[in-house]
Amino acid sequence: MTIDHEQIRQWAEERGGKPTCVRGTGGKGDVGLLRIDFPGYSGEGKLEEIEWDEFFEKFEDQKLALLYQDSTKGGQPSNFNKLVSREDAGGKSGRGRGKSGGGGGGRSRGSHGRGAK
Repeated sequence: MTIDHEQIRQWAEERGGKPTCVRGTGGKGDVGLLRIDFPGYSGEGKLEEIEWDEFFEKFEDQKLALLYQDSTKGGQPSNFNKLVSREDAGGKSGRGRGKSGGGGGGRSRGSHGRGAK
C-alpha cells in the first residue's frame, strides 16, 4: 500500500496503466471517481483519461491510498489495485515509505484491473 505519487505512477505505467475517472461521476471542477485503466480491460467507454496531476489532486483531496499487488503467485506482473481511504487503511501508508505493512483497506474507492491467482 502506498500514497507515494511517483511510486503509483511508476507501478501503473510499467503495466500500461493510465489515470482515469468514471464518466458522469464528477461535477464542476471535480473529476469524479478515480481509476487506473489498463489496456484490454472493461473500462472502455466508461472511463475518461485524465492527467496525472488531476488524478493526484483528487487522490490527495479524498485522502486515498493505493492498495496494489506487484506480481501474481506465478510471478507475473499484476494489475490488481484498489483505491482506499487512508483512514480506513489504518494510516499504514506513508509518502516516501513505499509499501508498508498491513493489507486490508476498508471502504473501497474503486478498483480496476485484474489480479491473477
